[in-house]
Amino acid sequence: MGIFEPFRAIGYITTQVPFSVQRLGTETFVTVCVGKAFQIYNQCAKLNLVLVGPQLPKKIRALASYRDYTFAAYGCNIAVFKRAHQVATWEGHNAKINRLLLFGEHILSLDVKGNMFIWGFKGKTENNSPVGNISLGNKFTPSCIMHPDTYLNKIIVGSQEGSLELWNISTKKKLYEFKSWSSAISCCVSSPALDLVAVGCSDGKIHVHNIRYDEEVVNFSHSTRGSVTALSFSTDGQPLLASGGSSGVISIWNLEKRRLHSVIGDAHDCSIISLHFLANEPVLMSSSADNSIKMWIFDTSDGDPRLLRFRSGHSAPPRCISFYSNGRHILSAGQDRAFRLFSVIQDQQSRELSQRNVSKRAKKLKLKETEIKLKPVIPFDVVEIRERDWCNVVTCHMDTAQACVWRLQNFVIGEHILAPCPQNPTPVKVCSISACGNFAVVGTAAGWLERFNLQSGISRCSYIDMTEGRACAHNGEVAGVACDSTNTVMISAGLNGDIKVWNFKGRDMMSRWEIGCPVVKIVYHRYNGLLATVADDLVIRLFDVVALRMVRKFEGNTDRVTDVCFSEDGKWLLTSSMDGTLRIWDVILGRQIDAIHVDVSVTALSLSPNMDVLATTHVDQNGVYLWVNQAMFSAPSKSGSYGSGKEIVSVNLPSISTGNSLDSNSEEADKPSPQEVLDVRLPTIEHEQIPYLVTLSMLPKSQWQSLINLDIIKARNKPIEPPKKPEKAPFFLPSIPSLSGEIVFKPRESSEGDKDSQAGETENIKIKADIPAFQFLQSFQQSAEENDFAAFTDYIKGLSSSTLDMELRMLQIVVQDDDDNESSIRPEVHFIGLLLDYYIQEISRRNSFEFIQAVIRLFLKIHGESVRCQPILQEKAEKLLHIQSVIWQKIDKLFQSTRCMVTFLSNSQF
Repeated sequence: MGIFEPFRAIGYITTQVPFSVQRLGTETFVTVCVGKAFQIYNQCAKLNLVLVGPQLPKKIRALASYRDYTFAAYGCNIAVFKRAHQVATWEGHNAKINRLLLFGEHILSLDVKGNMFIWGFKGKTENNSPVGNISLGNKFTPSCIMHPDTYLNKIIVGSQEGSLELWNISTKKKLYEFKSWSSAISCCVSSPALDLVAVGCSDGKIHVHNIRYDEEVVNFSHSTRGSVTALSFSTDGQPLLASGGSSGVISIWNLEKRRLHSVIGDAHDCSIISLHFLANEPVLMSSSADNSIKMWIFDTSDGDPRLLRFRSGHSAPPRCISFYSNGRHILSAGQDRAFRLFSVIQDQQSRELSQRNVSKRAKKLKLKETEIKLKPVIPFDVVEIRERDWCNVVTCHMDTAQACVWRLQNFVIGEHILAPCPQNPTPVKVCSISACGNFAVVGTAAGWLERFNLQSGISRCSYIDMTEGRACAHNGEVAGVACDSTNTVMISAGLNGDIKVWNFKGRDMMSRWEIGCPVVKIVYHRYNGLLATVADDLVIRLFDVVALRMVRKFEGNTDRVTDVCFSEDGKWLLTSSMDGTLRIWDVILGRQIDAIHVDVSVTALSLSPNMDVLATTHVDQNGVYLWVNQAMFSAPSKSGSYGSGKEIVSVNLPSISTGNSLDSNSEEADKPSPQEVLDVRLPTIEHEQIPYLVTLSMLPKSQWQSLINLDIIKARNKPIEPPKKPEKAPFFLPSIPSLSGEIVFKPRESSEGDKDSQAGETENIKIKADIPAFQFLQSFQQSAEENDFAAFTDYIKGLSSSTLDMELRMLQIVVQDDDDNESSIRPEVHFIGLLLDYYIQEISRRNSFEFIQAVIRLFLKIHGESVRCQPILQEKAEKLLHIQSVIWQKIDKLFQSTRCMVTFLSNSQF
């Protein structure tokens, strides 16, 4: 176990698997695939994420959903989930499953070899065998499957050979084979009109076919190259057909006029995976391989669709990340030319920062939005101090001679552009913002360093080293730049291996030293004054900028170092390398304290200011992966045992869900245990009790305070007037509670006209009541026999104040004058004694302290006189008093120290 353990991955919306849509009541839910897990979004609530499924051993290849059930095909198996819990695994296929179809009370699964299995799931989740199977033939490679409306027990299967077949799944026979098209069939969908289906082919043609007469009604052709990948008919009365292609363009066709209605040219950046018109609504939903889901509404005057809402992530791997807003958000820049803000807490707060009117400019210039966007961000820097005043983010872009500024308060690009050295423009490579948030320093590929004012965007000065032989700061590309916390010095590094320290205001060079090899990256910690440099020799060097000497050298990486960062307190240095390792170095001890290895190399990393979460990006991965610091959530005695030292521990990447992640290469992943299949639990960390402190119950304050003031509450809520008797008696039987726990119903008083029915109702009807006190005593007695009152504590925490008061009063001893000697052997005395033992044990453990104190006060208020009269109970009460006094004296001593310190500081004159 290392210091950082896998937590979860963010930024994943959907993959190249078609989504599944279902309607529950008035709301519509869509189930999408995200690698080895699935996610469910609520379409009616702005695409809010409502459920994340557990991790499966392999990637999901097909999805289907029905009410609370989700069916996910992975490899040759099908996992059945009821909400987020896996209830069954269906095994039977010998090849990979490509398609799932919900067919009434059955699920049809189709694999790549043409075998179709029929599974029954309604009330048959325990039966993991199929109810039937159909072989489509060796010369038939299935590509799509659908059910035509009103065709009982019949399905249509399309193939890559271009043929279309009609099958009866009840008789398991092929009924008809439609005429073949000259191109492979990629998708097929049924229309609201009877006997009509739409077939999409790989040559870009769409055929609207009448399957009853095997005649083609109309055909359309995409203007762009590529196959037709998705189709959907409108069901709100408009004769529209939506088609999506591999180019990311959505075409809307008018079936009545038999011509093109409109085109959404910039719908997605990659191939369209799914299209679906919502039932009886002018809303079209689309998903794409660019990691996005979008909803389009047809409400404009000309009938063209507009974007209603969407959820998206990076469509290409991110290159650099940084925590923001005290660790609640992550800024991420990807190769897809997008600059995004991800929320660690609420997924719906994630968004892409606007680049101002990209869509309008793209339409005007007749270009794609990706061509209008800024080039991919290389590095960027951000500060939070000036967020409300002006731009607080500076980004450098690939092969761009200007740096851009962003204002995170409005999530938009700024109005200024930082253009260093206009006489000789060269690409900007590095940037840094001063600690005050007023200035930004940028460095170019030609060795130029220039400082700008972020508020106005005006250049203030440039840094020149005359010893270089030309007017520049470095003789070559600037590899890094950093500013200190007081705007006293500025540090820059050149690609040729020289480090220079400049006077921030005076612009003169104060000192310089050589590394001896090319420098790739530098990171400066503003509070301890240490500069970390990454060179081509795979060695990480730490320099004291004030003393101008090297203080630490870290070796151990076997491949190129991709990123490096300091912890907030400056005690840790985290590095990542292309060899797949992530290492943690102790700056004070000068040695490696932990190292983990992942299968996919880390490209960028960032540690939150609280040091509780680590974010990483990886090669060919579009998401951001979060790792939790286990040392911060464990007992103090165990926090030092997480580091692996020089040993490298292999771990899996975090999964989409926060549950246990499985490795597809391990034998345990191929054969999960029955407990893992039936029950998905989150990993828990056991906490130890800290000495001399108490643990609170975490209940609302009103719940345990109402126990103390229950009499006041009852007096306040007492009715002013007695209830009035109704004029007419109700038709039902009035009930009379009895002491025996039975409810006695009196017969209805009959009138003079029904004396015959009155004779048959002379006996009282008795129904046993389920009195809560019996459950209370049963739970308490069971806990007392096991000598473990934790379950009983949880039980009484769930009771209301009035219910707990009633259950304690049920144990009251009613003592008569003639049975004083026999009262000590009554069962009520025994239970009161056990309650005293329970209080003694709970106070000794110091658990749920404030709640137990309130219960003891209520107990003594009810049973105080009984305790005083019984010698057996008096002994236990004295023991309870002694333990209570000892525990409270220790706590009060801590309170007293705090009170003295607060009093001293409040009365001091500064």
